[in-house]
Amino acid sequence: MKTEPGLVFEDQRYDDTMDGNNGVTHLYKPPTITQIKEEDTDNTMSGDAIGTEMAAGQLTHSPPSQIRQNLILLLLTLTQLVQIAPLGVGVNSGLAIGQALGADRVQSTWVVASFPLTQGTFVLIGGRLGAIYGHKNILVAGSLIWVIWAALGGYATNLIAVCFFRGLCGIGGGLMTPNIIALIGITFPPGQKRNLGFALFGAMAPVGAAGGGLIGAIVIQLAEWKWAFFLLALVGAVVFGAASIAIQNDAPLDPHGSLDIIGAYLGVGGLILFNFVWNQAPIVGWATGYEIALLIISVAHFVAFAVWESKFAKDPIMPFDIWKMPSFGRLIVTVALAFMSLGIFLWYMSQFMQQIRGDSLITTGLQYLPLTIVGAITPFVAAWLIPRVPAQVIIGLGCLALVIINALLATTRPDLTYWAMCFPAMFVSAFTIDLIVTSAQIVISSTVPMKQQGIAGSLVGTLLGYGLSTGLGFAGTVEVHTFDNGRNLLRGYHSAAYLAIGMAGGALILSALIRIPKNTQEGWHADDADAAERHAAS
Repeated sequence: MKTEPGLVFEDQRYDDTMDGNNGVTHLYKPPTITQIKEEDTDNTMSGDAIGTEMAAGQLTHSPPSQIRQNLILLLLTLTQLVQIAPLGVGVNSGLAIGQALGADRVQSTWVVASFPLTQGTFVLIGGRLGAIYGHKNILVAGSLIWVIWAALGGYATNLIAVCFFRGLCGIGGGLMTPNIIALIGITFPPGQKRNLGFALFGAMAPVGAAGGGLIGAIVIQLAEWKWAFFLLALVGAVVFGAASIAIQNDAPLDPHGSLDIIGAYLGVGGLILFNFVWNQAPIVGWATGYEIALLIISVAHFVAFAVWESKFAKDPIMPFDIWKMPSFGRLIVTVALAFMSLGIFLWYMSQFMQQIRGDSLITTGLQYLPLTIVGAITPFVAAWLIPRVPAQVIIGLGCLALVIINALLATTRPDLTYWAMCFPAMFVSAFTIDLIVTSAQIVISSTVPMKQQGIAGSLVGTLLGYGLSTGLGFAGTVEVHTFDNGRNLLRGYHSAAYLAIGMAGGALILSALIRIPKNTQEGWHADDADAAERHAAS
């Protein structure tokens, strides 16, 4: 019996032996992964037993048809689009929401920073949870968290509450992101169809963020800001609900594994503390006692995390052997710097439009449309380039685009029209995150073995969300030290943009040191034992 083209079940292959009693063709795990039990099993399954049997490596229904495969890919794409929309709402309307709640301009930065902070941080454990309990199960759990806290955010009555609710919503997004990536990575073997899936996933970052920003701006400008939260929750419930119905259950890759609680605490705790320190510093200043203390504690968490994961953890959240992959470390640092630079550009371009040019929320959202439109196309260009051009070249082009857009932001003036410098910056910005994310996802996914697909997705997802948020903290510190106590906002914005240029320039230099050949792989790696057996069996 043959699998349909491009479809691969996790750690399973077909046994063409038909059961004499019920004619069921079984799927089973190869002996190289799990020793086959000697005792016979009851082949009769009820609907309630499917999840249990899948964990044991058996499944009684046929692989989905080509139409259903396409439907699953579509719904995973839409799930990512909706999941990322709160980021756009924060970028475009964070200042308006903060001011409506009585916060000043600097404090309002937390409205945008709170969502990507927790989204990026909890991606770290989202992939591991997916490996233990099934990627679809964790995707559904994250969807519920996202919808609940997005809705409750509309009932917030102060800045702290709205940021707290957005942060909890981000936790749901953090659980969803790596499992969306993993479901694409384990469903389709390396090749054109997987590249298409990652391209669609990458396209949703600019489309969802910019689109969410525009829709949120319309709602907030014409009604109250809380209705933007209610609308997000409603759309999320519909899209996520459809995805949970259409996507088939997957067998956990590590059903007998466990979550490294100590590692999770050290990693997540360190990331949150470090981000909090830098985003809070522009508000309270570094002279505040707890700032330095928390910075030291966060660094101590990182050191303890590295020691624990590499020396003591039985089931590490981040296996350190993943860093032995070719140029993996340089790639990760490059992507981190790039995302921090991008976060600075998105926030300060929005502030320039609203605070310096005097544009409305809706006008600002419309002016981000070049990013949305071109950004929907660029990931497919990146996916097309991957087998033809070395990955470091593609990522380098994305970093170069970051240098260009931040240079435009750093030198723009309020007397210039939108078309002079803002439009070129928004157009070129579509070639930043899309080229970098799509290339990094495809290369990393094809570099690591199947069992580490979730971890690979977690790393890139963490860098995306966390980089966007943390970069704002660095830039905010530069801004408040250069804007003459709020009397020269433009100088503060320009200074933040120059910091972003430095980050993008550093990423560009590092990208030249990455040595990853053109990715022409079609199918699973031959040295991935379970994937090789699956390929042979199909």
